[in-house]
Amino acid sequence: MSLTPSKMLPLETIAPDFELMDTVTDRLIALEDVKSEIATVVMFICNHCPYVKHVEEGLVALANDYIPEGISIVAISSNDIEKYPEDAPDKMKHVATHNHYPFPYLFDKTQQVAKNYHAACTPDFFIFNKELELVYRGQMDDSRPGNDVPVTGKDLRAALNDIMNGNPVNENQKPSIGCNIKWH
Repeated sequence: MSLTPSKMLPLETIAPDFELMDTVTDRLIALEDVKSEIATVVMFICNHCPYVKHVEEGLVALANDYIPEGISIVAISSNDIEKYPEDAPDKMKHVATHNHYPFPYLFDKTQQVAKNYHAACTPDFFIFNKELELVYRGQMDDSRPGNDVPVTGKDLRAALNDIMNGNPVNENQKPSIGCNIKWH
């Protein structure tokens, strides 16, 4: 495990397009399929990372709170499954169903989507407004494995609440910290 921060893609970047397989439904899902008229959250996660496991329940709670409000959320795993077979699509499907993910869990086999988003770690979060312009990138909150800070999702929630209330998102954003994406 290599502790890696987000690369902090420039704000106002337009969301890179994608079309990836949803490991739960075996359907191809494109960005256009999941785009919201309010905000779209794209997160890079994986199965084995202790940083993702640490926030998993919080991710599900956040999604259950915001999806009914019209926010779209999608998770993508881009790890090399030859070296990390626990991140393979069949294992992703198990994790998604076991943890009741209310969002699609997509597999980025070629890793091109992660590269297009400049994703660096798991978890890595990106929030796009209704025009698909990046308004937030960085951490979910200050909680990390072993630091005794509760998982609240405060940073993501604050950004989503700003968007829903028609307010600008605070541009003072902290990078996410997690395991590096396992490149081919």
